[in-house]
Amino acid sequence: MSGINYRRIVISGTYSTGKTTTSTALSLLTGIPRVDASSAREVVTELYPGMRFQDLSTTELMALGFRRLELRIQAEAILDAEGGFIADGSVLNEWIYGTTRLITGPNPGSARWHKVLKNTITLPGRPFYRRYLNAYGDMARQRARQNYDIFFHLPVEVPMDPDGHRPVDERYRALSDQKLLHAISELGQPVVTVRGTPEQRLESIMKVLDIPTVMDIDVAVKEAMEIVRSSRERVQEAIIAQQELPTLAKKIKFATRV
Repeated sequence: MSGINYRRIVISGTYSTGKTTTSTALSLLTGIPRVDASSAREVVTELYPGMRFQDLSTTELMALGFRRLELRIQAEAILDAEGGFIADGSVLNEWIYGTTRLITGPNPGSARWHKVLKNTITLPGRPFYRRYLNAYGDMARQRARQNYDIFFHLPVEVPMDPDGHRPVDERYRALSDQKLLHAISELGQPVVTVRGTPEQRLESIMKVLDIPTVMDIDVAVKEAMEIVRSSRERVQEAIIAQQELPTLAKKIKFATRV
């Protein structure tokens, strides 16, 4: 597989598998620009300031997915025209996240009572959401075949950071990881699963890409970790500045919205 000129590279994986750190470090290591699309948490602060992820309705979750897709396509198109990119995730992610919510319920990271209530009241709408996601999947797979050259998949190897800010749980992560890898494997493009520490992952990726580097792997990983840490702190500060702790009445109101 080495020796092929891969211009459009995807670092794939579900929530909290190290996509952002790995894609940032690989960009620093190779000089290939990274697609800088906003994270889901950033988009929430833009579309629904003050709202918590677990309080979003299904309509708001779909709008969030559309906005992330829009930002990703715009950023990838610009870099593709300039010679190539390294993508943090792909157009498949939002589709897979949606199909996984058909199994786990729309808010898998919320409290148990919230999940039970939400799953019950959204049950009648599931057939529509399934058809909608089937159509979304057709579009996402076609675009992925046309716009990506190779996928490096990061499996779930460590538990999520227990900071309480991820909108999913471990069951959701396991299910979405399986579904994402299956979807990628059906595209026909090369797929390489890479494991281990960030340094070990980069070593595995570079054996496949076989392209020049502009710095050492250790330095790239160290700089990437600092960039990711600073970025997440900025986003967290924005979230804290917007949010107010919801009252019990508001929690019930959010939980009963479809």
